[in-house]
Amino acid sequence: MNSGDNDGVVRHIANLTGIIHYHAHMSPRAKAEAIRGLMQQDRVVAMVGDGINDTPALAATDVGFAMVDGADAATHAAATLMQHSVNQVADALLLARATMRNIRQNLFFAFFYNILGIPLAALGLLSPVIAGAAMAASSISVLGNALRLKKQKLS
Repeated sequence: MNSGDNDGVVRHIANLTGIIHYHAHMSPRAKAEAIRGLMQQDRVVAMVGDGINDTPALAATDVGFAMVDGADAATHAAATLMQHSVNQVADALLLARATMRNIRQNLFFAFFYNILGIPLAALGLLSPVIAGAAMAASSISVLGNALRLKKQKLS
């Protein structure tokens, strides 16, 4: 955890959240440099911030989260959390993973139908009516699978 706050506050929050490595009294430039250093090590870096002093670091991250009532510059440089809760970051990561899994599944459905359907139709082994129905079924399966994300359990 990198923070511009004083050491006592940062230590307390780190202890509450189980964070082992933390730094206090960091300037906006120092936070951004720390993030660039992590990214040069090929790490994926996410950050939560709320103030204008967090904007350079938020802009440098792979994924940035800003609090809804934070500085305008911070909310423009990052995805905005609608509540002051770190749980929303965990929810966003869970939803992102579920979305990527869903995209991979949808690509499989689309390729499966097309890899089978197009050669069979081109060879005349599949009637145009069946080929059209297969394409509609492909679209319906992709749509149905995507709609499952609405039921995704968070936290």
